[in-house]
Amino acid sequence: MSEQPRRPRKQAKPYRRPQKDPVRILAFDALRAVDERDAYANLVLPPLLRKAREKGDFDARDAALATELVYGTLRRQGTYDAVIAACVDRPLREVDPPVLDVLGLGAHQLLGTRIPTHAAVSATVELARVVLGDGRAKFVNAVLRKIAQHDLDGWLERVAPPYDDDPEDHLAVVHSHPRWVVSALWDSLGGGRTGIEELLRADNERPEVTLVARPGRATTGELLDEEAAVPGHWSPYAVRLTEGGEPGAVPAVAEGRAGVQDEGSQLVALALANAPVEGRDRMWLDGCAGPGGKAALLAALAAERGAVLLASEKQPHRAGLVAKALAGNPGPYQVVAADGTRPPWRPGSFDRVLVDVPCTGLGALRRRPEARWRRRPEDLDGFAPLQRGLLRTALESVRVGGVVGYATCSPHLAETRAVVADLLKQIPDADLIDARDLLPGVPDLGEGPDVQLWPHLHGTDAMYLALIRRTG
Repeated sequence: MSEQPRRPRKQAKPYRRPQKDPVRILAFDALRAVDERDAYANLVLPPLLRKAREKGDFDARDAALATELVYGTLRRQGTYDAVIAACVDRPLREVDPPVLDVLGLGAHQLLGTRIPTHAAVSATVELARVVLGDGRAKFVNAVLRKIAQHDLDGWLERVAPPYDDDPEDHLAVVHSHPRWVVSALWDSLGGGRTGIEELLRADNERPEVTLVARPGRATTGELLDEEAAVPGHWSPYAVRLTEGGEPGAVPAVAEGRAGVQDEGSQLVALALANAPVEGRDRMWLDGCAGPGGKAALLAALAAERGAVLLASEKQPHRAGLVAKALAGNPGPYQVVAADGTRPPWRPGSFDRVLVDVPCTGLGALRRRPEARWRRRPEDLDGFAPLQRGLLRTALESVRVGGVVGYATCSPHLAETRAVVADLLKQIPDADLIDARDLLPGVPDLGEGPDVQLWPHLHGTDAMYLALIRRTG
C-alpha cells in the first residue's frame, strides 16, 4: 500500500503587535477615569492633553479629535448604549465597563463623526487589542461590524420607541438623556414637543468657550484681540471664543484679570449687582462662593462702587480657589471658609447677598455631559434641605431694604420655584423683584418675576435666578 502524500502544514500567521494610537488611548483613559473615579471630563482631559503635548505625541488636530471622542461618547452614551445592546447577546450590565468604553468610542466614530467606516472599525479594534487584549478585541470587532450596518437615523428607527407610544422614552433614546431628566426638563419648559427637542439637542452641542473681562482689570477690547474672539450675546463683559482654543493661553486669563465664565453666570451676578436697594450699599456677600467665578465678577463690580465683598465657602480647598480668583481685585474683599447655614456674621449685615446653591447641575449638561448619567431623582431630596437652609440664611443676612439673589445651575422646578415659594411662605416680610427688568435686551424670559435661562434660547447654561427684597 503506497503512502499518501502528507498535506503541507498550514503556516500560522505571525503575531502582529497592536498599533498604539495615542489619540484613542488618551480618549479611552479619560473615559475610564470618568467611569472609575466619578471624575469629570472637563477636569480629567486638560492635564492628559497637556502631558501628551509635552511628550511630543500630540498636535492641535490630535487634541481636537481626542476632545471630540471623549465628549461625543459621553453626550451620546444613552443612544449608543441602546445601539450596542441591540448588537450583543447579553445584557449590557454583563459587559465589562472597559469593553463598553471601547465600544462607545467605536460607536461614536461610526455614528457621530465623518471618520470612514473602515477606519473607525480598524482603529477601534486596534485600541481594543492594546487596552483589552486580542480575545476581547475579537468581540469588539464583531459588535462594531454590526453597528456599521446602519447609520444613526437607521439605528434610531430600530431602537427608539415611537414618539406616539412613549414620548419621554423616545426623546430619551433619540437625544441621549435619562428618561427622568427628559420629564423634569419638559415640566420646567411647560411647552410642547418643539421646545423640549430643541433643549435636548442644545444639551448635546459643544458649547463655546466664554470669557469674562473682570471690571477694572481687563477689557472686552483686550480679549477681542484674540483669534476668533467675538462679543458675548448679552453680558457687556463677555467674549466668546468661536473656535474653541486654550483659554489659559490668553494673557488676561493666565494673569487672573479675566476668567472662563458662562454668560448665564455673568448675567446672574450682574442682575444682583444692578438690583435697586434702599439706603446704603456698602457690604455684599457671596454665600456659596466656590470656585470663585461669580465672586470675582461681584468683587470687581463692588470695587467700582466703593463696596466690599465677603466671599464665603464651606469647603476650605474651594475657599482657596475663591481666594485665587479674587487675588488682585482692585478693591477690598475678604474670603472666609464658613458654613452658609450657620454663618459667623450677624443677621442683617449685608446690602446684597448672592447664594448660588449646590444643585443637581442639570443646567450645565452641555459642559458636564457625564452628570446626566450620574444623577438620580432621589438626589433632589438630598439637596432640598441645604438649598432651603442657604436661602433662609441669606434672607436673614440681608438688611431691610436689601436684596438676595437665589441662583441654581438647574432648571428643575424642585430646585428653583419650589424652594423660593416655600421660603416666602415662611418669611412673609420678603417680596420678589422682577428680575427680567435687570437683564435688558435678553429675550424669552417668560412671565417672571423670576428668570430661567436656557441653552437653546439664550446660548447659556440653564441658570435660574430669583431676586428677593427684604421688607421687614
